[in-house]
Amino acid sequence: MSRNYSIRHFIHHSDSEKVSYDNKLCQVYLVCPAEVTSSGHFNSKKTKMNIFRLPKLLHACVAFCCCQGLTVSLFAQQQKVDTARIYSIPEVTVAEAYHTREVRAMAPTQVFSKEELKSLNVLQVSDAVKHFAGVTVKDYGGIGGLKTVSLRSLGAEHTAVGYDGITISDCQTGQIDIGRFSLDNVDRLSLSNGQSDNIFQPARFFASAGILNIQTLTPQFKDNRRTNLSASFKTVSWGLVNPSLLIEQKLNRKWVLPANGEWMSADGHYPFTLHYGENNDLSSREKRKNTEVKNLRAEAGLFGNFSDTEQWRLKAYYYQSSRGLPNATTYYYDYSSQHLWDKNVFVQSQYKKEFNRQWVFQTSAKWNWSYQRYLDPDYKGSEGKTENSYYQQEYYLSASALYRVLSNLSFSLSTDASINRLNANLKDFAYPTRYSWLTAFAGKYVNDWLTASASVLATVINEEVRQGSAAANRRKLSPYVSASFKPFASEEFRIRLFYKDIFRLPSFNDLYYGQVGNTNLKPESTTQYNLGLTYSRSINELIPYVSVTADAYYNKVKDKIIAIPTKNLFIWSMVNLGKVDIKGIDVAGNISLQPWEKLRVNLSGNYTYQRALDMTEPGGKTYKQQIAYTPRVSGSGQAGIETPWVNLSYSFLFSGKRYMLGQSLRENRLDSYSDHSVSVSRDQRIRNVNTSLTVEVLNLLDKNYEIVKNFPMPGRSVRVTMKVRY
Repeated sequence: MSRNYSIRHFIHHSDSEKVSYDNKLCQVYLVCPAEVTSSGHFNSKKTKMNIFRLPKLLHACVAFCCCQGLTVSLFAQQQKVDTARIYSIPEVTVAEAYHTREVRAMAPTQVFSKEELKSLNVLQVSDAVKHFAGVTVKDYGGIGGLKTVSLRSLGAEHTAVGYDGITISDCQTGQIDIGRFSLDNVDRLSLSNGQSDNIFQPARFFASAGILNIQTLTPQFKDNRRTNLSASFKTVSWGLVNPSLLIEQKLNRKWVLPANGEWMSADGHYPFTLHYGENNDLSSREKRKNTEVKNLRAEAGLFGNFSDTEQWRLKAYYYQSSRGLPNATTYYYDYSSQHLWDKNVFVQSQYKKEFNRQWVFQTSAKWNWSYQRYLDPDYKGSEGKTENSYYQQEYYLSASALYRVLSNLSFSLSTDASINRLNANLKDFAYPTRYSWLTAFAGKYVNDWLTASASVLATVINEEVRQGSAAANRRKLSPYVSASFKPFASEEFRIRLFYKDIFRLPSFNDLYYGQVGNTNLKPESTTQYNLGLTYSRSINELIPYVSVTADAYYNKVKDKIIAIPTKNLFIWSMVNLGKVDIKGIDVAGNISLQPWEKLRVNLSGNYTYQRALDMTEPGGKTYKQQIAYTPRVSGSGQAGIETPWVNLSYSFLFSGKRYMLGQSLRENRLDSYSDHSVSVSRDQRIRNVNTSLTVEVLNLLDKNYEIVKNFPMPGRSVRVTMKVRY
C-alpha cells in the first residue's frame, strides 16, 4: 500500500532510527524493519557454509548457522498475536522518486539505483563506479583487465567492498578486482566516504576509509504471482557473448527462493593506435593480443520473511574466470602469453530480529574460499615457466545489537571475528594466518535540525606463520565523528562534516612475498576531514527536483607502504616511508525536468579537483608532486530522456592529464581524455511478458586513450541487449 504525502512525517532510517523531513517528493510504504534501501527493498545479508570437507573452525561456522536456523524456528513458533496489546508500526521507509537521502547524509554518499544503472551505458560494476565523484579506477583495459577503485587518492586497499552488506576480503593483495562483478543482478550501488549513516551494521564497515556496497536484487512478486523469470542476452564488438538467467520462486507466504547465473565470453581483440619513435612521431594500427576472457557466475539464495520484525537471508555464490593478461604496449609490440585463472565460492547468511521498539539484534556468518593460478609459459627459469597457485580461506562471524534509548537517540554495539589463511605452491612460503577481532560502539542522535553520530572501533590482530617469522600483533582504536546541520526550517539546506582516523593493515604480499615482503611493516594510517554543503528542493511541476552537493576534504596519509630498492637496484622491499597530503573538492548536481506528464528529463554531473602531493622526502625528486595516476581534475555527466515510446541516454567521463610515476615529467605523462556513450532503449509489454531492447554506442568519438600507461582502452564499439521478463 502506498500513499502520497505532502506533510511532515517521522521516517525510520535503515538503522531503525527516526528522522524528520518533508516527504513531499516521496512515497511512504509500510515495510519490515530490516535494513532497507531508498527504493524500499531489503538489504539481504547472509552466512557462508561449506559443502565440502569442513575444517574444525568451519564446523563451528556451520554450527553457528544451524543455531541461526534453530533460533529462526523458535521465534517463528512464538509468533502469537495478543489482541489486547497495542502494536506500534514497526518500520516506515521511503521509495523516493529522486535522490534525497544522499543530500541528507552526514558523510558524502553517492548512489546509483537499478534504473540509473541502465542509463549509464555500463556493463560491469567497475564501469559504473567511474561515474562517482572523487573516484579513481585503475583500468588495464578490456573486459578482462584488472580494475581497482581508489577513493579520494587513498589507494585501493583503503576502500572496502561489500556484497549484500557483508564485506569481501582479499588478505593476499588487500584490494578487490571490481571488474568481476556484473550489473545484471544489482539493485543498488552505493559509495560512502568515511562510513555510512547507518550505525547498525557489522564492525567491518567501520574499518575502512570508504565503502563501496553492491546490493543485489530482492524478489518482488506482483498480482499474486509465485514465479518470476527473467532472461537477457548481450552482444557487442570484440566477440562479447553474455547470456544471463534469473528465477525467483515464492515457496509460500514466508519463504522465497531466488537463483541467477550468467556466462560471459569475449576475445577482446580491439584495435588501437601504437605510438613509437623517440618523440612518438611514428604510429601504426594494431590489435590487442592475449585478451580472451571467459567467466561464469552463479548465485542461489533463500529468503525468509517471518514477520514484520524478523528476517533471515542465505546466499551461495560461485565465480570462475579464465583470462589472458595483455602486456604493456612497449618496445613496439604487445605480445603476451601470461594467463590467470580465478575461482571463488562463498556462503553467507544473516538473521535479524526486532524484539521490541527498543532492541534489535542481528547475526551474520560467512565462509569464503578463493583460488588463483598464474602461468607465464615464456619465463626462462629453471623449469622453463612460472606457475604459481594461491589458496585463500576465510571464516567470519558477526553479531550486532541496536538499542533505542529514545525515539531519536540510538546506540549500537557490533563485534566481528574472522580467520584468514593463505596457502601457495611457492618454495619457502610462510603460510600466514591472520586472526582479527573488531568491536565497534556507535551512537546516533536525530532531531529536526541536527543529525549527529560518533563511533569508536577497537581492532585486535594476531598473526601466525608456518615458516619464518610472523608480523607483529596489533591493537588500535579508531574514532569517527560526523554531523549534519539544517539551519533553516523551511529549506532543505544542510551543512555536514566528519572526521575519521583509520588505518589499513599490510597485505600478506606486503609482509611475506619473497624478498620483497617485510614483516616489520606498520599499518598505513589515514586521517580524513570533510566539510560539505547540500541543498535540494522541488521548484514547481516543471522542475520537480533539484539537488547540489559540494564537499571540501583533506586526507593525510602516513606510514604509507611503498617499495624501494634496499640492498641493490634489483632487490626491493616494502617499507613505511610514504607520506601523502590530499586536498580536494567534489561538486555534484542533479536536476529533473518534467515538461509533460509522460516526458521526463534527468540531468546529473559531478566535478572533482584534487591535489594529492607526495610529502615523503623533502628535497627529493617527487617531493610535493602529484602522486601517480591521480588527475588534478576529473568529472562525469549523464542525461536521460524518458518517454512512453523510447528512452534515450547520454553519458561521458572526463579526466585531466596524469603521470604514471611520481615525477611530473613529459615522458611519464598520460594525456587528458573524454569518453562519450549513447544508448536507445524501448520497453514493450506483450500480454504477461515484458521485453526490452537496448542499443548502445560506447566511446562514441573513438578516442584512443589510456588509463594505465601502455594499456590502451577500447575504441568505438556497439553493444546490443535483449531482455525478457515473465
